[in-house]
This record gives sequence, C-alpha cells and structure tokens, in this order.
Amino acid sequence: MSTPSIRVVVSEDDFDLGTEATALEAGPDTGAVVTFTGRVRDVADGLRHMQIEHYPGMTDAALTDIAQQAIARWPLSGVTVIHRYGKLRPGDRIMMVATASRHRDAAFESAAFLMDYLKSRAPFWKKEVTDQGEGWVASCDRDEAALDRWGKP
Repeated sequence: MSTPSIRVVVSEDDFDLGTEATALEAGPDTGAVVTFTGRVRDVADGLRHMQIEHYPGMTDAALTDIAQQAIARWPLSGVTVIHRYGKLRPGDRIMMVATASRHRDAAFESAAFLMDYLKSRAPFWKKEVTDQGEGWVASCDRDEAALDRWGKP
C-alpha cells in the first residue's frame, strides 16, 4: 500500500461531495470509500442560522492530527476531513469525513472514529441563532461517551 493521503480543509466555502469522494477512489489499493456528510438541521424553535467559529492554524493542526491518528489505527489509503465555518443555514453542508481503504471495515470504523472526534473535540464553536434568541451549543454527554469506545488517542 502506498503512503496514505490526508486532505484537511477548513473553509467558509461549500464543497462538492462527489468530487471529494471520487478523489479518494483513485488508488488501485482502494476497495472501499466511506463518506459522511453533516448538514445544519433545523431545531424545534426555528433555527435562522448557525454561526461557526474557529482559530485558523490551530483547527487545521488538530484535524490533521486526528487524521494521522486514524491512519495509524487502520490501514487507510486516504482521509479527507472538511469542516465549514461562518454563517450556515438549515440544509447547508457543514462537514464531511471520507476514508478509503482496501476493506470496508477499516473505512467504516475510521470514519466513525473521525466523526466522534469532530463532534466532541474539534476546536469549533457553534452558536445557534433562532427566532427566540441565540446561544452557544454545549457539548453533549452522548457525544462525549461515544469517544470511550476508541480509548485514548
């Protein structure tokens, strides 16, 4: 297997899911590509938009580090992590994780690992602006507990 590729993008711009997934299919060693795309969903009290903030440099480094950890744990040929910031409305794509491997188990497990990390540890701050006001999104016990299955990175 050749050296795995890592692509980390933190951007205000939208992305094309098909283009990103196809890029990971390019290698002859790739038998499976798993993608997960997160979207901004409306909440019960009328979400107008979500404001996502981050620290440039720090966020890129943290996402690259977790991608490298996934490559160290599973036999992957590639990892893509994309996360948007700025003002996002319900229905907008917010993030994408894609992993490629010879076999589906490694692709599925590594994608789940990356998602669990992004939900609870990635350095992004999210504020929901609704019809009733605005507030920062707190971490969720369920998301924190999901990390337990992976042990300490």
